[in-house]
Amino acid sequence: MTFLINLLWFICGGFLAWLGWMLAGVVLAVTVVGLPWAFAAFRIAPFAAWPFGRTLVDARAVGEDRIVGTGVANLLWIVFAGLWLALAHIAAGVALCVTLIGIPFGLAHFKLAMISWAPLGKRMVDA
Repeated sequence: MTFLINLLWFICGGFLAWLGWMLAGVVLAVTVVGLPWAFAAFRIAPFAAWPFGRTLVDARAVGEDRIVGTGVANLLWIVFAGLWLALAHIAAGVALCVTLIGIPFGLAHFKLAMISWAPLGKRMVDA
C-alpha cells in the first residue's frame, strides 16, 4: 500500500517536489557558501519524492554526531528560505486536506513543511 500511495504521490506532484529540491541543491552547490544547505537539499529530495513510509529524524537519533554550527546554519536557513518553503507546503497541505481524497497528500506536505523549516542535521529513516 505504501508503494502505491508513493507512486501516486510521485505522479501527481512528488516528481516536481523532488526536482525542486534537486535544483535547489545544485544552485546552492554552485555557491560555495551554500554547500551545507546543498547537502541537506540532496538528502531531502528523495524524501520529497517518496515521503510515505519514511520520516526524517535528527542525526543524533541515528547515532551520528551533530556538526557544530548546525543550529546557526538552520537559523540562517529559516530567515532566507525555510519560512517561505514551510508556508508554501502548509498552503498546499491545507488545500489538499479540503478534499477527502487529498488528505494523505496534504499530510505529506505538512511533513515537508516541518523539514523545510530546518533541514540541516536530518537523516531519512524508514518509519
